[in-house]
Amino acid sequence: MPNVPSSRALDLLADHLTANARVTVLTGAGVSAASGVPTFRGEEGLWKQHRPEQLATPEAFARDPRLVWEWYDWRRQRIAACRPNKAHEVLAAWSERYTDFTLITQNVDGLHERAGTHNVLRMHGSIWEVACWTRCAGSPLRWRDETVPLPVIPPRCSHCDGLIRPGVVWFGEAIEPGILMRCREATRCDVFLTIGTSAVVNPAASLVQEALERGAYTAEINLEATPASSLVDHALRGPAEIILAAVNERLGRLCGSGGSR
Repeated sequence: MPNVPSSRALDLLADHLTANARVTVLTGAGVSAASGVPTFRGEEGLWKQHRPEQLATPEAFARDPRLVWEWYDWRRQRIAACRPNKAHEVLAAWSERYTDFTLITQNVDGLHERAGTHNVLRMHGSIWEVACWTRCAGSPLRWRDETVPLPVIPPRCSHCDGLIRPGVVWFGEAIEPGILMRCREATRCDVFLTIGTSAVVNPAASLVQEALERGAYTAEINLEATPASSLVDHALRGPAEIILAAVNERLGRLCGSGGSR
């Protein structure tokens, strides 16, 4: 049985999730781990099998697009077989419960959207989107393609017959300015939760500090301590799916007893 926070620690987080709270959640790979999506940074992560600089950079794609696409095709097949877990489901329910709710994710797997979460900001794009490598005039900036497995590797652009690339943000590439601006605006909130993220990759890691500076109550849910653990008001250790389910159960009891949530 995994270690979980005490009832008092869970109650403390639930107490801040009042009915009118402005809630912002930042998620990382740890949220999808229970769904079977491999993480990059964990002990069982993909980085143990493939060095990221070999695969997830524009230079790697320019050098060997087939190798990069074989890896992404394998990932797409793995993710297509996964289902949202309890953490995704609770966050989707909170996106319905709270009028002012934003979910910022570093994940590209699309499981938050499949769970029905509203107002999702994808910092690193989506593995289910593609783009023309040469940005040809006939193609949109990005388009959705959920074909699994890909019939041809590397896949070609239907507009110019050139290569297409995954619609994700690779190392060395900038996050879309409009998305980053909306992420920073979302730190103007009452409660800021960082869940399942290593808190070492900027600019995502800096959002916790921005929320603190703006007066938000901050909490971290993660299996292990991170650089954010000493910054937040409240750090809870354990699996996201178990902790979020326990907090959500408390919110349900408070609603059922006539509480304000």
